[in-house]
Amino acid sequence: MADVISMEQIIAKAESLGIDFSTMDLNSIHIPPGEDFGIVSDDEDLRREEEAMEFDEGFGNIIVVDNLPVVPKDKFEKLEGVVKKIYSQIGVIKEDGVWMPVDPDTQKTLGYCFIEYNTPQEAELAKEKTHGYRLDKSHIFAVNMFDDIEKFMKVPDQWAPPESKPYTPGENLHHWLADEKARDQFVIRAATDTEVYWNDARQLKPDTVYKRAFWTESFVQWSPLGTYLATIHRQGAAVWGGATTFNRLMRYAHPQVKLIDFSPGERFLVTYSSHEPSNPRDTHRVVINIFDVRTGKLMRDFKGSADDFAAGGTGGVTGVSWPVFRWGGGKEDKYFARLGKNVISVYETETFTLIDKKSIKVDHVVDFCWSPTDPIFALFVPELGGGNQPARVSLVQIPSKDELRQKNLFSVSDCKMYWQSKGEYLAVKVDRYTKTKKSTYTGFELFRIKERDIPIEVLELENKNDKIIAFAWEPKGHRFAVIHGDNPRPDISFYSMRSGTNTGRVSKLTTLKGKQANALYWSPTGRFIILAGLKGLNGQLEFYDVDELDTMATAEHFMATDVEWDPTGRYVATSVTSVHEMENGFNIWSFHGKLLYRILRDHFFQYLWRPRPPTLLTPEKEEEVAKNLKKYSKKYEAEDQDVSLQLSEQDREKRRVLKEEWERWLNQWNSFVEAEKLERQKLRDGEESDEEEEYEAKEVEVEEVIDVKEEVILVD
Repeated sequence: MADVISMEQIIAKAESLGIDFSTMDLNSIHIPPGEDFGIVSDDEDLRREEEAMEFDEGFGNIIVVDNLPVVPKDKFEKLEGVVKKIYSQIGVIKEDGVWMPVDPDTQKTLGYCFIEYNTPQEAELAKEKTHGYRLDKSHIFAVNMFDDIEKFMKVPDQWAPPESKPYTPGENLHHWLADEKARDQFVIRAATDTEVYWNDARQLKPDTVYKRAFWTESFVQWSPLGTYLATIHRQGAAVWGGATTFNRLMRYAHPQVKLIDFSPGERFLVTYSSHEPSNPRDTHRVVINIFDVRTGKLMRDFKGSADDFAAGGTGGVTGVSWPVFRWGGGKEDKYFARLGKNVISVYETETFTLIDKKSIKVDHVVDFCWSPTDPIFALFVPELGGGNQPARVSLVQIPSKDELRQKNLFSVSDCKMYWQSKGEYLAVKVDRYTKTKKSTYTGFELFRIKERDIPIEVLELENKNDKIIAFAWEPKGHRFAVIHGDNPRPDISFYSMRSGTNTGRVSKLTTLKGKQANALYWSPTGRFIILAGLKGLNGQLEFYDVDELDTMATAEHFMATDVEWDPTGRYVATSVTSVHEMENGFNIWSFHGKLLYRILRDHFFQYLWRPRPPTLLTPEKEEEVAKNLKKYSKKYEAEDQDVSLQLSEQDREKRRVLKEEWERWLNQWNSFVEAEKLERQKLRDGEESDEEEEYEAKEVEVEEVIDVKEEVILVD
């Protein structure tokens, strides 16, 4: 790293060398190519030789409107008034912001004009809204951005083949899955740092993989299969990958991006931004882009007001429901859809256009959700006409748009849908009004998706008045859990979609009474579940085995805000984020509730396990491994024993070091005591011994007058 010196030092150095500094032209000094004199930039975006940056030329707020009528000078003002009336409804046009060129020979307009808005967002909206606008039969507007016109003008007349670059193989992005210790990675954000670690549970500590300050401006996010780590920046989003280096793999230009979402198979990345309107009466301007993750190519963009994207859900930012687009078709990423007013718009990723070029019309639809594995979605329509038209849940198959099953529901106040992870079951939680309409009760409609004709079973709790606090399916399994009752000690019931030999009937397994829990966290492999009491319940944790219907352990992580299983189901992370000012950091637990280690970090924001892709083993091979688990486990038991011996040796070494430090300290003070022996002897009037046993204890009685009182006694 080069030393930094002041300008005064530079001038003094120049004078000592006989150089007249005032006559030097500093702008003529250039660093030799490839030389940085030890001053290396941490910001990759400043390396212009590698990646040229695009600068705003100041024309992004100007549009060009073509195919206007060609009129003489006496009709010029009338045409200009019509154009201003159309385009001032979309945004604020600058003063003298409309310019219509005139042919100097004929004194007629040339059939096009330039319009300058206050902001680029308004110009983009004007282009979107009026391109193809029919003024009359002969004049249909063609609208372009002024910047695009300049780009078209720069296209060379003669085609030249693109320069071919030699192929250089990249790093294996799945190398981390081949870790010899079979460890998992996680990422944390604390203060300005983003750090990736191995979870080295055997060593009872995290093992650093990669660390970087100011890596993102808001948050980080793993892709669904763990291949990429995404970061957010003012210019857009970026993805990084690798075993240890985390090189940047691709950038996605989207200024002021706020949110991102990956498709389930990692093929596409959705980015979102919203911009303040110049007119306070208008809603936010929303831009949503869909990129190809590998190539960075923009596949489709969607633009409009916040109101256009607010349908469905409770709202994300500025009233927009996030994610706006929901992905279907399993890991193939074939379809994505959004909820609109009285429609569900389903797009296919082959062409990024609507299926059959039209949306699915569903009057008054308020919610929908895709099956995690199949191109089927469930939709909900509430009651209408004061109950004259019942609410309904429908299952629709794509791309045929056929309705596979429908269930009418009566006296419904609210409805929520839950898919099981393998798409075998759909649970619909239905809140219904009582006859008096003054209260509600809850029941479940359970759809068996894989069975013939999709049979539906109704489940009602023993106490209909119990409030449902949480619901969760067992991943890859047939069981589900429900927290119901009143806080702070509700009940937790477990159910199975199978009843003994009868696989077509739901049955209750057990009910746990009076638990301090308000959230359910199943292990990703099933069987084990954490009954968590977060927020107001101060981080109560109960580790429960559903196979044995037995509590394995109870614990507490005070003020815990988040609980997350690792992708293998072996470990659990609980964390306290900066929502609370104290105890920020995370704990790592075993699946059966043993605290392995604890890390405290100030200003702790995020903890995310790195997801794993599905196993490449066939079901037959998995079954074989399960049968021969004892044989496979011997190797790992031996490794665990070696680690235990190593940890024991490390503990012994720590104790030995502590003992040596104590003995050094003791010897130091013994030397100090010996050095001051004569001084102490003088203070004791010549007494030589320092031994306490040779001291003579003497008791001295001291009389002390406590009080004197005079009293006059009269004598007869």
